[in-house]
Amino acid sequence: MKQILILFSFIFIFSISAFAQKQVRTELRKGNKEYKAEKYTEAEIAYRKALELNARSADVAYNLGNSLYKQEKFPEAMEQYQAAASEEKDKEKAAAAWHNTGNVFMKNKDYQKSIEAYKQALRRCPQDDETRYNLALAQKLLQDQQQDQNKDQNKDQQQNKDKDKQQDKDKDKQQDKDKQQDQNQDQNKDQQQNKDQQQQNPDQMQQQNAEQILDAMMQNERDTQEKVKAQQMQQQKQRKTDKNW
Repeated sequence: MKQILILFSFIFIFSISAFAQKQVRTELRKGNKEYKAEKYTEAEIAYRKALELNARSADVAYNLGNSLYKQEKFPEAMEQYQAAASEEKDKEKAAAAWHNTGNVFMKNKDYQKSIEAYKQALRRCPQDDETRYNLALAQKLLQDQQQDQNKDQNKDQQQNKDKDKQQDKDKDKQQDKDKQQDQNQDQNKDQQQNKDQQQQNPDQMQQQNAEQILDAMMQNERDTQEKVKAQQMQQQKQRKTDKNW
């Protein structure tokens, strides 16, 4: 009885697995049909249904990646190509997955990673001329990209140098301008001081003249008094002489 149950279970499981595989093939064929008709969205739907039934199918993952690539859904396509490359046992199919992985990196202009992907493809399928051509192209594009980056870097450095020089010139010019302004301010200050002095000088000259006139008058007064005094003394002497005579 136990053997019969085990046999029945095995048959049941085998039947379910066979049915699932049949469904996978059905959806895969449907997806391939839509893909050939360039109905990439419909193909994606069919491939995803097949993938739900067998998540480890390398063929389904690869074809799903192609439908996503055609829709320019590059990150999602990359994910499916990587899944296909890791699950695929056939070297040529694995090489195709790596080749398409390189194509996605090329689309993103990540040439270094595309080179590594193409090398992975050539390790599995060395005779693939298309992959070899893409590898050479990616290497050339990487070289050009690096040269452009170096040019841009040198250009930026030169622009920075020119900017620094211009800033130094502007700084020197501003310093000269400030210095000239200071000199002009000093000159204006001196001129104003001279002007103020000139305005004050007439009053000072008048005061000095008045003092000089007053001194002269006082001196004349003293001189007059001394003359008067001398005359008086002379007269007194004459009187005395006359009297004694």
